[in-house]
Amino acid sequence: MTASRAALIYGGLICLFYALVPALTFPTPPLDVVEGFAWGRELQLGYTKHPPMQAWLLEASYRLTGGGTQGGYWLSTICAALGYLFIWRLARRLGLSPWQAFWALALTSVTFYFTLPMPEFNPNILQVPVWAGMMLLYHRALEKGRPGDWILLGALAAFGLYTKYFVALLIGTIGLYTLVFADARRHLFTLGPWVCALTCILLLVPHLMWLLQTDFLTLQYAASRSNPAGSLVDHVFNPLNFLGAQIGNHGGLLLVVLAGLGWREVRLLSARRSRNLHRLAPPQDRFLLWFAFVPLTVVVLASALTGNEFEHMWGTPMFVLSGMVAVRYLALPALWTFPRRAFAAVVAIQAIFLGVLFGQAVLEPLWKTKHTRIHYPGREIGEDLARIWRQETGTDLAYVAGDMWSAANVSLYAPSRPSMYYLHSHTLSPWIDLVDIQKKGVMIVWRGDSEKPLDELLAYYPDAVRDGSATFSYGAYGTIPDVTVNWMIVPAGKVADTPVNSGTHE
Repeated sequence: MTASRAALIYGGLICLFYALVPALTFPTPPLDVVEGFAWGRELQLGYTKHPPMQAWLLEASYRLTGGGTQGGYWLSTICAALGYLFIWRLARRLGLSPWQAFWALALTSVTFYFTLPMPEFNPNILQVPVWAGMMLLYHRALEKGRPGDWILLGALAAFGLYTKYFVALLIGTIGLYTLVFADARRHLFTLGPWVCALTCILLLVPHLMWLLQTDFLTLQYAASRSNPAGSLVDHVFNPLNFLGAQIGNHGGLLLVVLAGLGWREVRLLSARRSRNLHRLAPPQDRFLLWFAFVPLTVVVLASALTGNEFEHMWGTPMFVLSGMVAVRYLALPALWTFPRRAFAAVVAIQAIFLGVLFGQAVLEPLWKTKHTRIHYPGREIGEDLARIWRQETGTDLAYVAGDMWSAANVSLYAPSRPSMYYLHSHTLSPWIDLVDIQKKGVMIVWRGDSEKPLDELLAYYPDAVRDGSATFSYGAYGTIPDVTVNWMIVPAGKVADTPVNSGTHE
């Protein structure tokens, strides 16, 4: 079997399994997917937390499947498949042999971010093909200098920024590489980089206008959720904590390498590596090391300088080159004494993670005593609250307010797909038509035993108490406790648009 066919079969099967297992067993999509469906229903140029691309794609999958909610799993697997394709092509462009390219793909696939988090289609997962694709296009543009490659690079960069602003780190890494190295810098005297930048900027204009109109809502939200340094210790602990998490992410890769070596061969690693190391052309080595380590270095240094705690999952797209680095600098697969054992380890690791996903969906309710996202009875709750609204008002539910999880599930599953009025704040939900919501009213929802809604909602209705509550089972079996959902009906003409004791219009 050729290496290309092996890569196609392995990558295809892994992607298929990571789509089928959650699609067939998860009762409810994960948190970020439910949230994305609620945002996507509005088809805006941006949302409270992120730029719009993830939500747009989820909405497209919802409409293409006639209201299905499993599109997120297939979108994730498409991201992984494209990522593997770009990794393969970049590995070959950097001078790796076909079987080295196969192992680069396989080793990357067993890093943590390509396994257990895959069913949760979010901006981190969507960045995987963006980062891999931008590196591939940039390398091709440097080598061939064709305007088409530069234009595609600019378009993909814009797509990435519509996904998550974290892509700016890769854009900066590309820009710095262009400035630092003479063979890349010469392209600055051609139209290519400037056409690339212009393409990116022009495609970003609609989103930039939205940011101005919403007073940079997504950036405000990011700032509100950041964890600044509390002491000097954070300047040391937080970067080391982030770095340690990324090293842990590579545990599967390390296990596969050790399985191929055999324990007795580890002590001979250095000598055997020097004999088997196939040297790449200097620019190819430089390119690989630069894009594998500069983004990580920047994040770690930024954390050290500011003391801020960065989310571990932000590392998801940063390690698409990990398998390539391992293959290149450990002289794999030539160094391996037991290549079949290494592949068996790859298969075993994937089987374990797929088994964990299956266990979370099917077995976890047998012992779990806390509420879980993927078992939340969102459909029953959404349909029941929509029925109650119609009984009380004689109209379809058009707007639902509350915390993210409670309101997003109603927005997704209620037959009328009401707009989510996040925390009843027009600042956080600028797509809400304040005139229309006054005409149609809003249902406020929250979970738990409290008769009063969340404090953020009490700011608008200080005397509010629930109009009713209902208890919903988490399933027909298991130990997960029931959930109590409360609601309050705010009829047409009674919707508050300003917090009490506030002169600021929301």
